[in-house]
Amino acid sequence: MNQPPHDAISSSDKAFNWQRLIGILLIIVIVTAAVYYFRQPSAPNGAAKTGRSDNQVVSVGVATSLQGDMPIYLNGLGTVTALRTVTVHSRVDGELIKVAFTEGQIVKQGDLLAEIDPRPFQVQLKQAEGQLLRDQALLKNAHIDLDRYQTLQEQDSIAAQQTATQQALVKQYEGTVEMDQGLVDNARLQLTYAHITAPISGRIGLRLVDQGNIVHASDAGGMLVITLTQPISVIFTLPEDVVPAIMKRWHAEPNIIVEAYDRAGNHKLATGKVLAVDNQIDTTTGTLKLKAQFDNEDRSLFANQFVNIKMHLDTLKAATLAANAAIQRGVDGTFVYVVKEDNTVSVRPIKTGATQGDNIAVLSGLSPGEKLVVDGADKLREGMTVNIVKLDNQAVNAPPSASKPTDKPHS
Repeated sequence: MNQPPHDAISSSDKAFNWQRLIGILLIIVIVTAAVYYFRQPSAPNGAAKTGRSDNQVVSVGVATSLQGDMPIYLNGLGTVTALRTVTVHSRVDGELIKVAFTEGQIVKQGDLLAEIDPRPFQVQLKQAEGQLLRDQALLKNAHIDLDRYQTLQEQDSIAAQQTATQQALVKQYEGTVEMDQGLVDNARLQLTYAHITAPISGRIGLRLVDQGNIVHASDAGGMLVITLTQPISVIFTLPEDVVPAIMKRWHAEPNIIVEAYDRAGNHKLATGKVLAVDNQIDTTTGTLKLKAQFDNEDRSLFANQFVNIKMHLDTLKAATLAANAAIQRGVDGTFVYVVKEDNTVSVRPIKTGATQGDNIAVLSGLSPGEKLVVDGADKLREGMTVNIVKLDNQAVNAPPSASKPTDKPHS
């Protein structure tokens, strides 16, 4: 079997060794470069540590921090509940001959709603009154006989037993007259029930029975539903984590203001106050129920309507306010880019508090009147020079040193 020459084998091995050595060196160079790259501080978290200053000028928008009061609100989801809801039933049986209301009408207590055919009850009343008159006549005659018997007994002309019997007959007729009077009163009451009036003031819903139907006192559905809409209540829930703060505020001042907003949370519907706090936390949801009452003067709230509730819990007085857009977050916590007098930026760690709208309360690390970067912060490093093109949401045409802060925080 033929074998390759020794020189050819040696030359091939040397070429292979050189290629392998070059590959190893290339891998070492790549690993070294990667280690060097990843050990460099990254922005924005490492910007405060390096003290590095770039010559690049970055255009930014800034907002001035202010001092003011920050209201603290708790948000919850609620359901509008009528303080009183009444399903109106007929209390007598008969034909519905008149409907005196319109659907959606606002009625007052005592207003006529419907009328049932009163003729059967008028007939019953006549019968009861006639029976009462007859028994009253019998009672009167019995009294006359009793007076005669008593006179004769005094003359010793009749037996005492006959007078006693007449006295018992008078008592019997008196009882009969009382029963007749009760029948008359009941007939008049049934006649009154034929006229159905509003038991409460409120808004009428859709009609459940039409004119011409025979209605019964035992009908389950009723004739109509009235809900009390002024005032009206909202039952809403808040998480159990805020219960201690709620109870502290409730014991200090029970008149806690709440605002009801639509489902989107954009339009305020009504303003009211907390009426009651539940006595237990729902273990299935971890929430506490509260009940608020609203005057509902414009009747914008309807029973069973879903609303968003904002409850005013407290107010931070003279707090330092910053725009939400200025807040940056990193591994070292929350910070902002503060623009100094020489138009360079400095990383400032801060501690934030409550948020309301576009502003946030800064509890420490910031003073009122400082300029904070709200636009272009992703390109910044510690000590970089910036060009302010927008100040407090207003375009800046003059040099930054000539700009004056406005009285409103960035929104």
